Amino acid sequence: MPRANKAAAIEPPKGERIAKVLARAGLCSRREAERWIAERRVAVDGEVLTTPAVLVTEASRITVDGEGIPKSGPARLWRYHKTPGLLTTHHDPEGRPTIFDRMPEKMPRVISVGRLDLNSEGLMLLTNDGELARKLELPATGWTRRYRVRVHGRVDEAKLAALAGGIELDGVRYAGIRAALDRAQGANAWLSVALVEGKNREIRKVMEHLGLSVNRLIRVAFGPFQLGALAKGEVEEVKEKALAEQMGWQRKKPDAHRRRKK
Repeated sequence: MPRANKAAAIEPPKGERIAKVLARAGLCSRREAERWIAERRVAVDGEVLTTPAVLVTEASRITVDGEGIPKSGPARLWRYHKTPGLLTTHHDPEGRPTIFDRMPEKMPRVISVGRLDLNSEGLMLLTNDGELARKLELPATGWTRRYRVRVHGRVDEAKLAALAGGIELDGVRYAGIRAALDRAQGANAWLSVALVEGKNREIRKVMEHLGLSVNRLIRVAFGPFQLGALAKGEVEEVKEKALAEQMGWQRKKPDAHRRRKK
């Protein structure tokens, strides 16, 4: 009798990781989902999870803090013009205002693609899909963040140019930063700055190392998406076609059998 094919007999596991499902639903990032699970806030079919190594299917009943999660819809993306004085978080223990407090009433639950700190302003991208947010944040995606930065102090253009080779500060390695002097105004100067990684307070830390104090920081572009004429505090959805093109998603093609007009 021929031996059974063991490889064929082993079926791949069904379902997806719980953290990935929570992220796609727009509730949080994968990392946040894992933290929620460690805090015993997530349950599947009535059983509280203690590990993120759990696969779920469409039939699974998933709850967070006892509430069912929304079904994930198509990934959507919005441009948002952040103003200074707002935190990029869903909840602040000190009760300070956040960008999510300022969203329009009809806006679905969204998460931010990366962050801007309390005193920074300009373009932010928001999405209802945690997996999309994760992809856009990764340096491997290669999307450049561009900023207009006002600094106080004497600008050494040679030192700015040298940042293109990267720099290490306090044991943290920052990849190449493209920075150039636009104009000086008395003790202040405006710079154009472009980077890919966008680590925590990266521009402020690097400029401080150069003896410059940042007193205004405006993000004007994130990859192909521009701040443009978007008003302060305004939110505008990116058109589905534009998002699909930038992400390389396939869209339905016109009917190949459609006759040409005579």
